[in-house]
Amino acid sequence: MTTEPTDSLTKLLERRNNELASMIEIGKALTSSLDIHAILEAIMKQVERLIKPNSWSLLLVESESGDLIFEIAVSTVSEQLKGVRLERGKGIAGWVAQHGQSLLIPDVSKDDRFARHFDQQLLFTTRSIVCVPMKIKDQVVGVIELINSYEELDFDESDILLISAIADFAAIALENARNYKRINELVITDDLTGLYNSRQFGQLIENEVKRSGRYGEQFSLVFLDLDHFKGINDTYGHLVGSRVLGEFGKLVGKHIRASDMAARYGGDEFAIILPHTGKEQGVKMADKLLDAMRETHFVSDDNASIALTASFGVATYPDDADNRAGLIKAADSAMYEAKAGGRAGVRGFVFVT
Repeated sequence: MTTEPTDSLTKLLERRNNELASMIEIGKALTSSLDIHAILEAIMKQVERLIKPNSWSLLLVESESGDLIFEIAVSTVSEQLKGVRLERGKGIAGWVAQHGQSLLIPDVSKDDRFARHFDQQLLFTTRSIVCVPMKIKDQVVGVIELINSYEELDFDESDILLISAIADFAAIALENARNYKRINELVITDDLTGLYNSRQFGQLIENEVKRSGRYGEQFSLVFLDLDHFKGINDTYGHLVGSRVLGEFGKLVGKHIRASDMAARYGGDEFAIILPHTGKEQGVKMADKLLDAMRETHFVSDDNASIALTASFGVATYPDDADNRAGLIKAADSAMYEAKAGGRAGVRGFVFVT
């Protein structure tokens, strides 16, 4: 009497139980956090547990370029893969992202789509690949790729079905995290300029006053008001004025440091918090931004050139004020000094006794 059918059934039941347990763990990960990297790692650990590939990676599509970027990689060469970019449509993963179809390739040496230069650069040997797309509403947002070395068993169609189901979970996690981020951004950012809104600015400067006070550090506040902006609205219309404000917001974001915090304070007034920055450095930063404004080509809808400048005021904590209200008043006062001096200029606050 043979036990082979019984053994096969036992193995099948064991695999199904493992798959069910993994799906439960994935469900827990989806509801326990909105940290996308942590969720994706938890999901991929279940893939590793079920299929045991030699290497695996999860790549996300960069919305602007369509390129794939390694978000998570588990491999003997994972450190070398961090931040590596795969051009749109290139390699197996690029093909899957572009076409939205899964691929199972038992022998990559026989497939022209395989990016051999990666193996050559990383001194790694790839034998077989299974790669599936992650989709949100039919749009590919990433791919999951599993790789076996020469010592491992081949992938099969059941692996594709399982990974495809897990890829759907990963896509849901990604969409949830991105939606949460968008909602938060709507609460704290100005929808026209993309900078922080005035409500969030109040919280940010309050936090910076407390932080700098605790550690005995300086920080500077830049206030700026766009010169003659009403004339732009009157001449070219409010739609053009709104577009110019949006373009200016992007210009500010481009010319400040990662640690700086810029906000639309109201109308055509803006504020920039500069941590760890004294008066002299704050004035230099404002001068550079003013120069960037002069060099930027703002235009109307009929391509008429629009000259956009601003008047800047700079005040420094704790030299000019040791509280939020006093610092805002000092920066605002310096800004009006710049306006009184002919506009398109920068003034640092000077205390007058």
